[in-house]
Amino acid sequence: MRPTTDLYDDYEDSVQTCSIQFRDFGSKTRFSGPIRTVACLNDNVLFRTLLGEPGNGGVIVVDGGGSMDCALMGDMLAARGAANGWSGVIIFGLIRDSVDISKIDIGVKALGVNPAKSKKDGEGSVDEPVEFGGVRFEPGAWVYCDEDGVLVAAQQLDT
Repeated sequence: MRPTTDLYDDYEDSVQTCSIQFRDFGSKTRFSGPIRTVACLNDNVLFRTLLGEPGNGGVIVVDGGGSMDCALMGDMLAARGAANGWSGVIIFGLIRDSVDISKIDIGVKALGVNPAKSKKDGEGSVDEPVEFGGVRFEPGAWVYCDEDGVLVAAQQLDT
């Protein structure tokens, strides 16, 4: 994958960049793929279920509302995502087990860490547009992530 800076330069008029300053946690710092979305505030049941489905190189964008109350993913969910073929996850929220996640072959962008685990009520939604950082993440659009940030395009770019 070409760097997001080069993709932005080539497609400036047709892409969006996310203003959130995410931290990288997985062993992959560069990842891309078609978007699937989950909206879940302090509850990771729907996210866990989606990670259990075949990822086919996709990226799960999780709108956790920017909550700092608990983690939405730990090492077991990261390993589940990698095993099921997900390229990566972007979490507008927190993770836990960061040292173990750093060894798993998946891209993980999140706001930070908290050892507290999430609720398990199954609240939220899947595959509906989510918005944060000035970007609307549409299911089926493409996201490109690297050390310089998150870039979103309506369709797959020539990388």
